[in-house]
Amino acid sequence: MRDLAVSVVLPAYNEEATIEETVAVTLETLAAFLPAGSFEVIVAEDGCEDRTPEITSRLASEDDRVRHVHSDERLGRGGALEYAFERADGDTLVYFDTDLATDMRHLEELVESVRSGEYDVATGSRWMPENKADRPARRAVSSLGYNTLVRLFLRSDLQDHQCGFKAISREAFEALRGEVEDEHWFWDTEVLVLAQRRGYRVREFSVDWEPKGDTKVDLVRDVFGMGSQIVRTWWQLSVSPRLSRRVSMAAGSVLVMLALVVAVGVVFDLEAVFDAMSGADPALVALSGVVYLLSWPLRGLRYRDILDRLGYAGETWFMTGAIFISQTGNLVFPARLGDGVRAYIVKARRDVPYPSGFASLAIERVFDLLAITVLAGTVLVGLVLTGGTDQIAQAIAAEVPPVSIGGETIDPGAAARTALQVAAFVGGAAVLAVTAILLSARRDTDYVNRAVTAVSNDSYAAYVSGVIEQFVGDVQTVISDRGAFARVGVGSLVIWVVDVLTALVVFYAFGIDVTAALVATVFFAVSVGNLAKVLPLSPGGIGLYEGAFTLIVFGLTFVTAPVAFAISIVDHVVKNAVTIVGGLVSMAWLNVSLTTAVEESREADGVEAAAATED
Repeated sequence: MRDLAVSVVLPAYNEEATIEETVAVTLETLAAFLPAGSFEVIVAEDGCEDRTPEITSRLASEDDRVRHVHSDERLGRGGALEYAFERADGDTLVYFDTDLATDMRHLEELVESVRSGEYDVATGSRWMPENKADRPARRAVSSLGYNTLVRLFLRSDLQDHQCGFKAISREAFEALRGEVEDEHWFWDTEVLVLAQRRGYRVREFSVDWEPKGDTKVDLVRDVFGMGSQIVRTWWQLSVSPRLSRRVSMAAGSVLVMLALVVAVGVVFDLEAVFDAMSGADPALVALSGVVYLLSWPLRGLRYRDILDRLGYAGETWFMTGAIFISQTGNLVFPARLGDGVRAYIVKARRDVPYPSGFASLAIERVFDLLAITVLAGTVLVGLVLTGGTDQIAQAIAAEVPPVSIGGETIDPGAAARTALQVAAFVGGAAVLAVTAILLSARRDTDYVNRAVTAVSNDSYAAYVSGVIEQFVGDVQTVISDRGAFARVGVGSLVIWVVDVLTALVVFYAFGIDVTAALVATVFFAVSVGNLAKVLPLSPGGIGLYEGAFTLIVFGLTFVTAPVAFAISIVDHVVKNAVTIVGGLVSMAWLNVSLTTAVEESREADGVEAAAATED
């Protein structure tokens, strides 16, 4: 290793027309203020498809101040920078864009800010009051919006996070690189945010900047890529550190109680709830678990049919295990992260691409919603049209007085009416979504590509539109096929009928006579309870399911609120217990770590680390 003061990295992707001039200008500028032999210029060539590798190799052979770091596959802008920095010999690490959009007269100020030891990180800025920057309207709006969001959510003090003109000390880079997760355009923003959070000295100074060539700022990339990275970093830095086990349990408990307060007021005698639960027949409760277990092979069979129609073979038992694991993940982790786990499992074990994996999940959810809506539809529509929702609201209002929370008074009757209306809206939205997909499936058109490219002409837009088209196309493939639609649809209805039968067995365990009226009500209660779980407001929909279930049973039958609440708890506990036990068995059988699967599933592009070599 050479003892160098400065290493300048030039990230290059298909730069055959400009790379030679860029290297020459960089060497000349560095030589003007640094001693000979104290610096190097590294071209981080990132899986180029043109003559950039050949040109760079020649430059490196002709001048020992030039080095060529090559990657066979795309690492991404951030990945290429980090890979090159790791192999650089300088104590001060510098990079700037190869188009030389930033005036090179600022290079000395950038380098010396860090090399002098005064700062740990330095960055040029196009948004300082005194700077001169030619910003086309499209770039200006996108840049201003992006930097505003970074300052707001990530509490950064900087004005410009994406100016491609930065320097960092070796010490700071080594300390931060293990924490930086992004490998693409958000990489340098994440470095700047983490440097500020960790107490490093960061300098931002004004630079003159003029865009060169086609803009690489893109609406699609900024919205889908950078926006998601801002949210991810905000969660990791501001939310996740506060979510200790104790805090999580307390927050979950509060959420459950609030859901129940909104649903039924929870002012009935809790002792009556416990008495009702203790009086339930344990043998019949166990039988309800066996009944519910029968639905899982049906889920595996349905999922196998969906993937088979998409062109991916699988076995029913493997698919059942994958579903068990993913649903267990949804119970354990927030925001339905278990759905991503299933996409990861079928990709890792059956080579199903992520877009098709998520499409298969979407198809399953669509059919679940349709089945639930069909089961509850007759009762729900009848209630809405005949004013039956008022019957439920009045029954609850008569039993439960208004509840004050945080200075606001909640009317339980109004809450019940709202819950039913929301359930009707979710079911109707599912029907409309499927109708739209069915109609679009009959048209041979690239409407997704046209919609995306209408707001973007960047290569990333083509990638995004391709992923979306594959996703939509996979959904259409199953829904537009009458045979597949019928098989998956009937399978979904049977699955949810078994779910309702499970609840009916629980009612019988509590000594409730099962009549035709009760069967209709339970179909409705289970359906609305599951519709209430559509939004991931609590792990496994705990509290939301119980609240919706209780208000329906209490409002439409002779069953008292405490008993209805007790039944909803037992019904949900039985189903979640079967899910968790099945998930644990499946994890052991398939040798899958749930936490590892969650982490891996966050890599939605499915790109593995590239094998890189250095010239």
